[in-house]
Amino acid sequence: MAAGIAAAAAVLFCTGCDRLDNERIPVEPVNIVFQTVADWNIYGANSALTWNMFIRSERKPANFFYTAQTYTGYGGVLLVCDVLGNPRAFDLSCPVERSKDVRVFINEDNEYLAECPKCHSTYNVFSLLGHPVSGEAAAKGYALRSYRVAPGRAGEYMVVSF
Repeated sequence: MAAGIAAAAAVLFCTGCDRLDNERIPVEPVNIVFQTVADWNIYGANSALTWNMFIRSERKPANFFYTAQTYTGYGGVLLVCDVLGNPRAFDLSCPVERSKDVRVFINEDNEYLAECPKCHSTYNVFSLLGHPVSGEAAAKGYALRSYRVAPGRAGEYMVVSF
């Protein structure tokens, strides 16, 4: 994992934070509500280096309680818990490919980087906020679109929103 962080830091140093583009994925509504701590512990990302993918159209995860007010962005939502224990959320669509159906996945064999199955760009979602690490995304400065994760305003335990 240290090598991945070092590589990402090198990319950031070369491209500069002000040059990262995390707005290539079209804006789509995001609203995933976790009513209780138990819901969060089952479906959320509650400890470092854990994740889950939410794709309403495919009912992923299968047992999640999707409602009419649940929205999962353009290509789905990747919910992670970063190395410091903070919840983060990103659109699953690769910003290079810009397709709803080309989604990043967590590659446990590649230092837990999010990887595009088509262009093979990688992104650090556990310590660098979805910044590109390698591939065309790193060369062009394309980061994953991020979403907000915070306690709910109406008594919900956690809410992921745009």
